[in-house]
Amino acid sequence: MDKKIIIGSDHAGFRLKETIKIFLNESGYTVEDIGTYNEESADYPIIAKKLCKFINEKKYDKGILICGSGVGMSITANKIKGIRAVVCSDTTTAKFSRLHNDTNILCLGQRIVGEYLAKDICKIWLETNFEAQRHLKRINLIED
Repeated sequence: MDKKIIIGSDHAGFRLKETIKIFLNESGYTVEDIGTYNEESADYPIIAKKLCKFINEKKYDKGILICGSGVGMSITANKIKGIRAVVCSDTTTAKFSRLHNDTNILCLGQRIVGEYLAKDICKIWLETNFEAQRHLKRINLIED
């Protein structure tokens, strides 16, 4: 498992991003933070597009985006070819998004999930592998 990950947030996800960064570092990950770096208003599409570019350039296999609900980040990310982003507020969705959909970006909502649940979601999402034999055909259909 690659222990590098990229993370970004807007102002509404800044505090949770900081918490998740600490959790990831403590879990052995090298984390690149692409912003935002405070709670001043920031436009989530800019952060999402920047993170997706790193994923598509294969500099990172996976990324985490955080905003108020996770929805804006996921909508923006999923507009970009090669990205399969999931917004999660429970561990089951996190698990099956990896098993069946090979998601490469996890989106979280600071206003939706607490820090303990967010850590559990991240752990499960990062540790679950894609079941390619069963679902690769569908991933290819999505990409086409």
